[in-house]
Amino acid sequence: MKSLLSLLTLLTLATSIFAAEPQRPNFLIIYTDDLGYGDVSTYHDSDVATPNIDKLAAEGMTFTQMRANCTVCSPSRAALLTGRYPDLVGVPGVIRTNRDNSWGYLKPGVPTLADQLKQQGYATACIGKWHLGLESPNTPNERGFDHFHGFLGDMMDSYITHRRAGNNYMRLNQKEIDPQGHATDLFTQFTTDYLEARAKVKDEPFFLYLAYNAPHFPIEPPQAYLDAVKKAQPQLDDKRAMNVAFVQHLDDAVGKVLTSLETLGLADNTVVYFGSDNGGSLPHAQNNDPWRDGKQSHYDGGLKVPFFVRWPGHIQPGSSSDYQGMNFDVFPTFVELAGGTPAEDLNAVSLVPLLEGKPMPKKARDLYFVRREGGQRYGGKSYQAIIRDGWKLMQNDPYQPLELYNLSEDPQEQNDLAKSHQRKFRELQQAMQKQIQAAGNVPWQGDL
Repeated sequence: MKSLLSLLTLLTLATSIFAAEPQRPNFLIIYTDDLGYGDVSTYHDSDVATPNIDKLAAEGMTFTQMRANCTVCSPSRAALLTGRYPDLVGVPGVIRTNRDNSWGYLKPGVPTLADQLKQQGYATACIGKWHLGLESPNTPNERGFDHFHGFLGDMMDSYITHRRAGNNYMRLNQKEIDPQGHATDLFTQFTTDYLEARAKVKDEPFFLYLAYNAPHFPIEPPQAYLDAVKKAQPQLDDKRAMNVAFVQHLDDAVGKVLTSLETLGLADNTVVYFGSDNGGSLPHAQNNDPWRDGKQSHYDGGLKVPFFVRWPGHIQPGSSSDYQGMNFDVFPTFVELAGGTPAEDLNAVSLVPLLEGKPMPKKARDLYFVRREGGQRYGGKSYQAIIRDGWKLMQNDPYQPLELYNLSEDPQEQNDLAKSHQRKFRELQQAMQKQIQAAGNVPWQGDL
C-alpha cells in the first residue's frame, strides 16, 4: 500500500510539474517583398493606409531602426533563415531562373530556422515565395520545412498567371500545381488552411514562414482596390495609385491571417514577426521616407524596413525600440523563445531582452551588408556596407569610391565624410575587409 501511495504521489507531482511548464509558443513570420518603411502608416502619416499591420504593431513592439540584411531578395531571405550573413551561406546575390545571371547558391548543411525548430519538436511550414533554390538540395522540404505551398522562383511575371519566363514554379511540396487567383489571395488562403489544420493538433507547436511576394513589381492590385484608391485620392498619379492599392490589398491579406489566428484560438500563444526583405523600389513609386534612396541601395532607404513583433501577454502592447539590429535577429530570438540555445557562431543576436522590456547586453556590434550582381553596372562583383558605432562606410556599386557617413548626426546621409575623417574611414574599411575575407571560401555558384 505504501508503495502504491508513493507511486501515486510521484505521478501527481510529475503531473503538476508538467502542467506548470509554460506552453511553448507558435511562431509566425510574415515577410513581405519590397515593402518600404514609408509605405506602412504605423511610422508616419501616409497616402497608404495599413490598418491591419498598424494594429499588429500596436499590439506588440514596434522597432524603428531595424535594417534588412540586404538590399535585394535572396540574400535577405538566406540571412533570415540561417542567422548568418548571406555571403557566409553562399548567397551574396540574387538566385535567378536564368543561371547565367544567378549570384548565389544556399550552402548545403547550414541549419535553417526550420531545422532548428524542428529539432525542438515544432511542425514547420513555408508558404509563399521561396527564392533560395529551384531544385534539390535547396527546395523548402529539403531545408527543414515539413510543408511547402508556394512559389520556388524569384518573381512572378504576373500575380495572376504565376509564371516566370514561361515556367511554372508553383508547388505543393514537390508537386507542381496551377492554382487560379491573385497570388496574394492564394498565399493567404494557403495560410488559413494550414492554421486550421494546426489548430486541431494540441501537442505540437508550429513555425510558419509566410513570405508574400507583394508588393514586389509587377504592381498588380485587384481592380476593386485600384478603383477605391482613385476615388478616395484622385490627386495621386497612376503609378502611385497602383502601389497604394497594391499595399492596401496586402494589408487586407495580413488582416485575414491575423483574424484566422484569433478565430482559431491561436493568437495568444503565437509570436508574430512582421517585416520586409528590403526597402521599396523607387522606380515603382514605393516609399521609404524618411530615409534616402531605396531598393538595391546601401543608403538607409534600401535597408531600413518595417519590423514588428507581437506576443499577447508577453510583449507590452504599444511598446517600441530604437535598437539597431537586422532582420535575421529573429532567428536566435525564436530559438531562445522555443527553449533552445542559439548556436554560438551565428551573426544574428537574440532580441529576447528587448521583448521582455529589458536592455540589450552592452556589446559592440557591427552591421554588415553585401550584394553581388551582374550587368554593366556591377560586372559580377560584390559591393559592401558596414555600420559601427553610428558610422557607415558604404558604396552602391563596386566601381564607386567608398562613402562615409555619421548616421548619428546625419541620418539622411547627405554629408560624405570619407576625405575629412580618414582615421574612421580606415577603421571601418579594415572591419569590412575582415568580413570579405570570412566569406572568401564559401562557394556561391554550387554546381552551376
